[in-house]
Amino acid sequence: MKLLRCAVLVLVALAAAPAAAQAPFPNRPIRIVVPIPPGGAPDIAARVIGHFLSESIGQPVVIENRSGANGNIAMDAVAHAEPDGYTLLLGADSNITINAHVYSKLGFDTLKDLVPVASVATNQFMMAINPKVPATTLKEFIDYARKADPPLAYASGGNGSQHQLAMEMLKQRAGIKLLHVPYRGGAPSTTATIAGDTQVLFAGASNAPNIQAGQLRALAASGKNRSKRFPDLPTIGELYPGYEVDIWLGLFAPAGTPEPILSKLRMQVHALLERADVLEKINVSGSMEPLVLSPAEFSALIRKDYEKYGKLVKEIGIKID
Repeated sequence: MKLLRCAVLVLVALAAAPAAAQAPFPNRPIRIVVPIPPGGAPDIAARVIGHFLSESIGQPVVIENRSGANGNIAMDAVAHAEPDGYTLLLGADSNITINAHVYSKLGFDTLKDLVPVASVATNQFMMAINPKVPATTLKEFIDYARKADPPLAYASGGNGSQHQLAMEMLKQRAGIKLLHVPYRGGAPSTTATIAGDTQVLFAGASNAPNIQAGQLRALAASGKNRSKRFPDLPTIGELYPGYEVDIWLGLFAPAGTPEPILSKLRMQVHALLERADVLEKINVSGSMEPLVLSPAEFSALIRKDYEKYGKLVKEIGIKID
């Protein structure tokens, strides 16, 4: 009997060993991959969230910029990473909802191989020009661009980027010609426009300091409503009703990541977005605002934009091999 009791105790101890050895998540550094170079809105949001998340979970959060292919390099790295919560993507809506429509071959499915962890922030583009362009309003720019020969050049964050689609939508509505010059992200396209290599672009929230310093001249906001940071700036929709391009940022993980891990990360991130000090850091560069959605709401937003941009890409005829 004594021997049997000892055997039972040994079996119980052996069964409990794996559980004891597996420390609760997270027990090592987390990596957030950003699909653009340093300086743009996703990079800023990732660094702010990463800094405060590290404090709240007690583990380092490393930001890794992997630009190129309009975000596909970063997304591919995360989509094929171990689904354990330690590799995440801080991506923009364009990465998830546009790329699948403009690239004929992707090594992953943006809706199936990447799962939403948490909505993070929302903002809109500012349509901005090099100050040497003789226009102070959107209408004046349209009139000037219509007469320009050769056509004015516009910078974007890459072929098939949301920057490009936003400008192509405006070209359609205004009936103007512009030459597209793609760059590897929003920050390089801003540098080119400030330098005068290109004349106009759709600039993200991170360009608010450039606009305020006079390095760029903002003409209009792309969203449904006026920017809180620039309330006197009209929306493009005020001149062309129905025009609307809003932007969101979100945190994603490889498909197959356990729901308890996703839930824990979501709760941590959304708790941070309720803190004034975090919001101040996120908004310091421009008009980014917190976006706190339930998993169902975030999934519905992703699906809606996926279908919206799919239709637009087909109408414009953008395709990247």
